[in-house]
Amino acid sequence: MNKVLGIILGGGAGTRLYPLTKLRAKPAVPLAGKYRLIDIPISNCINSEILKIYVLTQFNSASLNRHVSRAYNFSGFSDGFVEVLAAQQTKENPDWFQGTADAVRQYIWLFDEWDIDEYIILSGDHLYRMDYSKFVEHHRKTNADITISVVPIDEKRAEAFGLMKIDDSGRITDFSEKPKGDALRQMAVDTSILGLSPEQAQEKPYIASMGIYVFKKEVLRKLLTENPDQTDFGKEIIPYAAKDHNIQAYLFKGYWEDIGTIEAFYDANLSLTNQPQPSFSFYDEKAPIYTRSRYLPPTKLLDSQVTQSIIGEGCIIKECRINHCVLGVRTRIETNCVVEDTLIMGADLYEPYTVRQAKLKEGGVPIGIGANSIVRRAIVDKNARIGQNVQIINKDRVEEANREDEGFLIRNGIVVVIKNASIADNTII
Repeated sequence: MNKVLGIILGGGAGTRLYPLTKLRAKPAVPLAGKYRLIDIPISNCINSEILKIYVLTQFNSASLNRHVSRAYNFSGFSDGFVEVLAAQQTKENPDWFQGTADAVRQYIWLFDEWDIDEYIILSGDHLYRMDYSKFVEHHRKTNADITISVVPIDEKRAEAFGLMKIDDSGRITDFSEKPKGDALRQMAVDTSILGLSPEQAQEKPYIASMGIYVFKKEVLRKLLTENPDQTDFGKEIIPYAAKDHNIQAYLFKGYWEDIGTIEAFYDANLSLTNQPQPSFSFYDEKAPIYTRSRYLPPTKLLDSQVTQSIIGEGCIIKECRINHCVLGVRTRIETNCVVEDTLIMGADLYEPYTVRQAKLKEGGVPIGIGANSIVRRAIVDKNARIGQNVQIINKDRVEEANREDEGFLIRNGIVVVIKNASIADNTII
């Protein structure tokens, strides 16, 4: 795999994940109590022995840069690296990245310096574990110009993805980006050709792109340079290339979730607590997910009841009840609280006892969740301050609300407390 260069697309402004992307790039959004989204594709690359990795981003990239530089330092005896490439303006390219393909085009001069045969292009907001070496081997075995990793999906989800049709050899013959109505139904195929049973094929009659591609080096350069107006792989580059190039489909059979929306992100995190078998497991010794080492103390639980939950390092939890939750690093929950069906991202720092007491005396709110509070079906972003006797329960069953000036939003009925927000004592949401 030393002839493969990994390119991870950091995504755009991340509007579907707002407000989690208000102060950070989408790949830097915290995941599963201790990781970040970017750790998934980087770890998959490392486990697949693809060790030359670039991450392309342009929005709020400071925290992403910091995380990557602290987490991924390869040996000086290896040519492996993980490097963030932010959008930049030059005389040749006066604009920011205009799309996925344009992001790669603007840095193709840098990628050309490497002696490689293929590029593997990945997304930074998916949750899955994949051995990319098998993906690349399939690409080489079929002598493909481009190979797209695909999954079979049902009609309900199909219109959110690029869909395709394939022939008996696995070659893609038709491609449609996020079709709707009649155009969607025309993309239905017999997915038993991928190895599904007749029942599974009937349930999932569409072949969806995972947004993961392997390109021959010369093919990618040719497509990008000959078509400077085409800025997106899924919408333009791939459909344009289909008529003249051998584009193959590679079936991925494992768990895969696009977590680009608040609801999908929330569901994916809480599904990690499922028993006996979560949808995705971080407990795989052969293919671990890596992240930054923080050297935090163990979590402290004082007379608390915790069920079906994941708790990160360095938390302090006092005399409370926690059910079906994911608690991030340095989460602090005071006495007599109830927290259910909630993702808490934790904190970047500890407030000393004297500082916390001084804040309480002055009527302020320390970091964490104050005493006697109730939090249900919520996402609490980092460093949030939730006061005492607060109820975050979406009492009126509101589906959508923009209350950013008050420190929270509601998306799909999920209350999202914004990073660094402060919710005053006795507030009811």
